[in-house]
Formats: sequence, C-alpha cells, structure tokens
Amino acid sequence: MFGSLSWEHILVLVVVGLVVLGPERLPGAIRWTSTALRQARDYLSGVTTQLRDDLGPEFDDLRVPLSELQRLRGMTPRAALTKHLLDGDDSFLTGNFDRPANG
Repeated sequence: MFGSLSWEHILVLVVVGLVVLGPERLPGAIRWTSTALRQARDYLSGVTTQLRDDLGPEFDDLRVPLSELQRLRGMTPRAALTKHLLDGDDSFLTGNFDRPANG
C-alpha cells in the first residue's frame, strides 16, 4: 500500500505531524493510525477468505478476468492502440519503419 513512499516522504510526514499535532500527541496518533491500518488489513483478508470459502473454485475463475482488467488499466493509450489495432507494431507511431516489427 505504501510501497512507493520513500524515506524522504516518511520524514516529511513525521515533520508535518510534529508541527500539526505536537510532540505530545504524535505518538498516540501514530499508534491509532497503525492500529486502524492493521484492523483494515485484517478485515480485508477475512473478507477474501470468506469469499474464497463461499465461492469455492469460482473465486479463482473470477481472478483471471480481474487480473486482465488490472493489466489493461496499467496500459497507456499508446500501448493499447499499438497492441489492439496495430498488432504490436509501433513503427507507425514512432516513424521507425526500417526496424522489424517485433525487434
């Protein structure tokens, strides 16, 4: 969830927390936030487990189209155009007509 946060971002968040909350209330706020995040993570894992138990093998069948949608969401408009309309040959868009289509 916070995989893209660097140490600099975390340091900025701590400094802002110190300024806004003060040194007295910051440890309590951090404790409350970590508890809330842990409870949310536990709740979501429980929901996933319950869905897996209720749906059985159909749950895994749902994961395939959802993973395909996730892959498509990460695709840029140019990549989608290249993949679906031009069969992966982006020489029309880049102007590199001399190189092979798949190379």
